[in-house]
Amino acid sequence: MTTVRRGAAAFAAAALLCTGTAAVASAAPSPTPAPAIPSGLYGTKDPTYDGVWRQSLAFIAQRTNGVQPAEQAVSWLQRQQCDSGAFSSYRPDPTKPCAPATMLDTNATAVAVQALSGVKRDSADPEALAKAATAGAGWLKGVQNKDGGWGYNPGSPSDANSTSIVIGALAALGEKPGEVESADGKTPYDALLGFALPCTDKDGPGAFAYQPDKAGKLLANADATAAATLAGLGKGVTARGVKPAQAPACVGQPRQTVERAARNGASYLAGALAKTGHLNTPPMPGAAESAPLPDYGNTADAVVALAATGATEQATGALTWLEKNSAAWAKENGPAAYAQLVFAANAMGADPRAFGSADLLAQLAATGPAPQSSPSASASADDRKAAEDGDSGSFNIWWIVGIGTVVGVGIGFLLSGRKK
Repeated sequence: MTTVRRGAAAFAAAALLCTGTAAVASAAPSPTPAPAIPSGLYGTKDPTYDGVWRQSLAFIAQRTNGVQPAEQAVSWLQRQQCDSGAFSSYRPDPTKPCAPATMLDTNATAVAVQALSGVKRDSADPEALAKAATAGAGWLKGVQNKDGGWGYNPGSPSDANSTSIVIGALAALGEKPGEVESADGKTPYDALLGFALPCTDKDGPGAFAYQPDKAGKLLANADATAAATLAGLGKGVTARGVKPAQAPACVGQPRQTVERAARNGASYLAGALAKTGHLNTPPMPGAAESAPLPDYGNTADAVVALAATGATEQATGALTWLEKNSAAWAKENGPAAYAQLVFAANAMGADPRAFGSADLLAQLAATGPAPQSSPSASASADDRKAAEDGDSGSFNIWWIVGIGTVVGVGIGFLLSGRKK
């Protein structure tokens, strides 16, 4: 998750650099040392492309389980914000103002808005954090595309993942995403429906695409489907399982609603998980065929999406698979990966402190400054119940920008697999 987000953001940066002069483009790159990890930041890897993302997901996972991050960590995230309200993926020197050339990141902004909104209750300066979250949401509304959606960077074509996470950020602040209109009168839900595949599609009935391909065709993408399923239901990564429902089915309608499209997305995810008990990473275009590799992050996202629709039975096998197999992946990918597993456990009513043989919250906390508070498991259960009862509040978000597909076809598909 974290690894692919770095690659995606790096690709976006490279794409912008390609607009420079030929002399600059052909110059041999000089090696640069990896930046030092700032005090207060979660994780030990280069934060250039995912610093704000992983910090924010860590906060959300902790707060939904009653853990208050260290004030030092909260301040680090707050200082990353630009005066406009936006965030970039990472600012190595937040004492300098954001320049016009700063690559702003809608995904980082959306998840940071939710994280700051969530930690404000027990923060030293809750008013400042509330103001920061409101400013971030205001910036997001100001860069909405005409089709009602958002791309990874402001002005880039809309994609299902970015649109979904912005929907979550707006909902977290009490906005009604269906009433947030673009200059052309389109809403985020209009954009989401534009990525929905019909039930008659032979390769991905009911799925969502990340973006249309170069020929305008919609191709099923599991990560985009998990994101859009949650957003279409008005839920996010902190969603809890609802009363078990009938097995999800794809139902076509002449005038499809976004909720119907979301439930069709759940049907696609259930079918995909039924094949192996987990999702696999999508093949790289042009690469030699090889055995598919398990996609832990996408599988965790699918568990949350299915639980949110009541399809907990269809998600149980995937959660069990994650409990048995995700430890090495989470250790390698750090804070964001631990957070995804926490979200999956919470969604299914499992205890993240007893995830197989792992205490996910302890492992997450160990990647950053020691939290201010970490309640007992029983108290944490009460917090999870409160979050369930108020799912439309501070943490009503989608999880995550999916990434993990392709370099050759452009930034859109690079972001569509797995991820941050």
